Amino acid sequence: HAIENAEDIKRTELDLESAEKQVVETRAIGLPQIQSEMNFQNFLNIPVQVVDGSFIGQPGTLVSFRAGTDYNANAGITMNQLIFDGSYIIGLKVSRFYTEFVSTSIKRSQQQVLFDVTRAYEMALISERNKSFMDTLVKITEDLKEKQMQLFEVGLIPQEEIDQTNYSLLTAKTNQTAADLAYKNALTMLKMTMAYPIDKEITLTDELDNLLQEQLTDLSGNIESNLQLELLQKQKVLSEYDLKNIKMKNLPRLSGFFNHQYNAYRNEFTFFDTNEEWFSQTVWGINLTIPIFSSGDRWAKTQKAKIAVKQDEYAIQQLERSLQAQEIQIQNNLTSARKNLELQGENIKLARKIYDNSLVKAEIGKENSILVTQKYNQLIAAQTQYVNAMMDVFNAKLELDQLYNKINRK
Repeated sequence: HAIENAEDIKRTELDLESAEKQVVETRAIGLPQIQSEMNFQNFLNIPVQVVDGSFIGQPGTLVSFRAGTDYNANAGITMNQLIFDGSYIIGLKVSRFYTEFVSTSIKRSQQQVLFDVTRAYEMALISERNKSFMDTLVKITEDLKEKQMQLFEVGLIPQEEIDQTNYSLLTAKTNQTAADLAYKNALTMLKMTMAYPIDKEITLTDELDNLLQEQLTDLSGNIESNLQLELLQKQKVLSEYDLKNIKMKNLPRLSGFFNHQYNAYRNEFTFFDTNEEWFSQTVWGINLTIPIFSSGDRWAKTQKAKIAVKQDEYAIQQLERSLQAQEIQIQNNLTSARKNLELQGENIKLARKIYDNSLVKAEIGKENSILVTQKYNQLIAAQTQYVNAMMDVFNAKLELDQLYNKINRK
């Protein structure tokens, strides 16, 4: 659902569509360009021509006369065709490669969306488990209070014991309310990250224990698969294309053209009169542009492009070292989190056993409610630590999967 509806992915998909249109636009530069043009002129003052008087037998004088007609019009068609341009060849390659660059960017957006959704889903599952745990504690405490009331009514325990149990019950309900709120907020966050309607219901279907067990398997991977590294490597290729393009501008540019048009000259506006003559004109030719001297402009641009390539190389080296460090840190964090989860799992089992034994003793009046409350608080602390340990395992594994580009759509 997130892959199909997340706005971040839709935006990058539009970037790909735009890149594909850019390929068409660039390719069209090298194909025939045909255009039609029409012009009309009305001379309010006919231009004056000045010639030497010898033209009419009056040497040494200047003779002026008006040449032309009041109305001129022409219509024609022109075709231009690029024959050779090194920049065009490079531009066509760049536009095609850029679609690959954008495709990788889409994968990066998809990965980030899957990362956020996975984390939100895991948090929702943990919140659901924690809520169930708190619901159970409230039920146990209510049962304890009911049994203690029976003992109180026959005078076997004092009012202080009942008050202490009521305090424990209120504390349990407070924790239950907080757990319920955390669960609802986790579901809302999940809906938001997966672009799911906030006002619609959603149900979690995975078992937390099974999902947690999956995090302890398949830790293989390679940082060479990292999408951030792939994007940077493709950015370097784009910089190299830019360098080639600048170098290509040192080569000649050759293009051809063909033009056919009709011209009409009138002293009256009779252009639509079929008896009046239109004069045709046809011409074709070739344009050759040869770069000779640019006062250092092309040299400076070439050097700047070379610097950009070198900067990309350094950025790749830095990122590779950073990814190597991240790999070691995340693996260490995951190992530590797994060990801590095992310890906290044993700890919560022990805390639950101590608390259950305390409840049994309290039910028959062999342990006061103050001790029960202390052991309840101990159990809550153990539960909090266990929840944090689960999140540490999930987060470390998720970060490792992102590093190795292994966050896949299920």
